[in-house]
Amino acid sequence: MAYTNRNPYSGPYASIVAPHRPSLAATMSSNASTSRSEASDPNDALLVNANKKLPYPKSDIKVNLENHFRSKVYTSGSPITGNLTITTKRDVRFDTIQILLVGSSRTRVESGLHAPQDVTHTLLKVAMPIPESSYPVPRVLETGHTYTFPFNFVIPNHLTINACNHPTLGGRLQDQHVLLPPTMGRWEKDDMSPQMAQIEYSIKGRVLHQPDLGRTKLRIMEATQTIHVLPASVEEPPLNVTDNDRLYHMSGSKSIRKTVLSTKVGRLTAEGSQPPPALLRFDGVGMLSPATAQINLKFEPTSVDVAPPKVTGISGKVTAHTFFSSGAIGSFPNLGDWSEQFISDKRGIYSTSAALPPISVSHARWQQHITASARRDSGYSSDHNTADTDSGTPPAAAPSNSSRSSRRRTTQQQNGKSKKKQNGSPIFQTTTQQLSFSLPMDKKTFIPTFHSCIISRVYTLQLALTVAVGSATRTITLVLPLQVMVDSNLQHDLGTAGLPSFETAVQEAEADEHLRPRVLQVPDQQFRETAMLPGYSG
Repeated sequence: MAYTNRNPYSGPYASIVAPHRPSLAATMSSNASTSRSEASDPNDALLVNANKKLPYPKSDIKVNLENHFRSKVYTSGSPITGNLTITTKRDVRFDTIQILLVGSSRTRVESGLHAPQDVTHTLLKVAMPIPESSYPVPRVLETGHTYTFPFNFVIPNHLTINACNHPTLGGRLQDQHVLLPPTMGRWEKDDMSPQMAQIEYSIKGRVLHQPDLGRTKLRIMEATQTIHVLPASVEEPPLNVTDNDRLYHMSGSKSIRKTVLSTKVGRLTAEGSQPPPALLRFDGVGMLSPATAQINLKFEPTSVDVAPPKVTGISGKVTAHTFFSSGAIGSFPNLGDWSEQFISDKRGIYSTSAALPPISVSHARWQQHITASARRDSGYSSDHNTADTDSGTPPAAAPSNSSRSSRRRTTQQQNGKSKKKQNGSPIFQTTTQQLSFSLPMDKKTFIPTFHSCIISRVYTLQLALTVAVGSATRTITLVLPLQVMVDSNLQHDLGTAGLPSFETAVQEAEADEHLRPRVLQVPDQQFRETAMLPGYSG
């Protein structure tokens, strides 16, 4: 990985220090001195005007992609072929030409009274090897001559194993962090991302020159072509949602009344489970098929003659939650309370919703069941006092018939009061609502669910179920986790045309190994404001 920075610090995660701005008095003083020098010497004024123009005509360097258009989407296994062309209007001496596939994430987090904290993490950096025979001899780009350097990349399924080497609470999270995240914040349609969290992929061509041996190479030319990436993924196991997970609400109950002021006639409980993933097409313009969800309903009436409520409508919306941080995220941000996980890193969350198209309601077929207490009272279970026999002591003397009858009447009275208090009916009824819905992709761009080192995106499906009994209506709202993904099984549709040869793939792997992270430890806490987590350097 590489870390891009505009300050002297380097590393995969770094806070970009805001540039120093001179005071207004100093600016005025500087302008005044410039004006005096220009007025005092006409030759100086001519020199200042001449310096505003470039000393040499600008060279032309361009990244050209084959079969590319502005809205084209690349997914896992997609080939990216093209060439880098360079035409100079003067002789340019150079040492190296680089062609890179680069992926980087950026976050900006407000830090109270201080300036916003900007962080850039280069999570992918693959170099295209350029044979020595392709370079001119000597290493000079001659005036008016066009040089062409072909390249061939393939969007990987995973990042390198060292892309995430910070501490995490479990190996499953680290497995998520080495998956390729999608492009974020650069789509033509709104992808529900904040300006404070962005992910970009691009092909970069660079011309480097090293003035002196052992010195850092200078970048004298650069061209960039951004691309859109929607990586494929696999279905994740259902989340283990607990009461501590504030983002989800898996069940809800409401008392049912025939009128607003009438007495309660029963209680309705709605419970949902995590629905199957919503599958996107790999071009990101639609869904493979409508998504589905299921709601289980349970009605507990106060008496046997109370009819179950009627489901009159179901509305829904999908909310995109974007978590971002100035440091490495060591746990799943959507499980638990994100606001209570602050340590020293500055963190933020941005949530926005999109309403779902109308959801059709199926006819509810209620099934009647007998409660457990009613089954026990019907004689299906009996109690036996075997404590004395099990303990090895002789059994106590049998009580008289009168004492047994009195004790039985007392127990029956207590059980009757308890049953009347809990539920006045020996039955309850259940039904299931099978739902089908589509994401509103005509106005929004849905990117896959992902977790990376400093940015995560998850979705919640909010369903509001409305029921009616008589003239009264009640609404129960559920918030379920929803995974959005591009099916990895679709990769065979991409074909294998344009894939690099085995030799080229080996060369790319060697180049990636050469560029892999060398720093493996997390920096000390005192450097958190200016330095960062490990990764590619340079």
